[in-house]
Amino acid sequence: MPPVAPVLSVITIVYNNVKDIERTMLSVINQTHPNIEYIIIDGLSTDGTLDVISKYQDRISKLISETDEGIYDAMNKGLAAATGDYVIFMNSGDEFYSNDTVAKVFVTSPGADIYYGETEMINDRLESLGRRRHRVPENFTWRDFKYGMSVSHQAIYIRRELAEPYDRQYQLSSDIDWIIRAAKKAKKIVKIDGYVARYLVGGMSKKRHRQSLNERFDIMKRHYGLIPTLLNHVVIAAKLGWHKLWHKTTND
Repeated sequence: MPPVAPVLSVITIVYNNVKDIERTMLSVINQTHPNIEYIIIDGLSTDGTLDVISKYQDRISKLISETDEGIYDAMNKGLAAATGDYVIFMNSGDEFYSNDTVAKVFVTSPGADIYYGETEMINDRLESLGRRRHRVPENFTWRDFKYGMSVSHQAIYIRRELAEPYDRQYQLSSDIDWIIRAAKKAKKIVKIDGYVARYLVGGMSKKRHRQSLNERFDIMKRHYGLIPTLLNHVVIAAKLGWHKLWHKTTND
């Protein structure tokens, strides 16, 4: 008898995003993987988002629609509601790369604590912007975030028992701390070749960039130490400068 496919809890956080919620939901409910627990945490939307969600109510395992105290409060509600073997966040605007993405993930190497892959960025016209600036490492460990977020939360599947609540002292970058804490406890981490998710660029971390950077520095200092973090940020600045120069040169 073949082994039972693991249950994946997919959690979508949304608030007043009628433009994108259906695309995200369809990318979840159309997955070929047989065991998906779909949880939607809505911040009491008023723009028609809940009307869209109601169209697919028979495909949703749990819907919580109530006010919250920010995105990580909402994400913690999703974690508390999850009962699957693994969890992943696919928030409104983002999506799985293809309908068989989840199925491919779990047949790659059964029994891992974490699976991860590459993320394709898209703009608000759904045009591809290519992969993220930070290429995913071949052998990811908790130390790989020292130069930046090398794996996005849309592209990482974490065994639920390793997924602690988000630290709400951070308003924009708690997902970095969350992944590092889970990776510290993981014994087996498996890379999935190719893209596994699409990420809609923008969001609050772009609009409040300075706050996001300050939070990231504090998170890295906590996990890697002050002096290594200062030195690592010299490398980050150099890489960012080279990246901008290269793009300017190629676009001229």
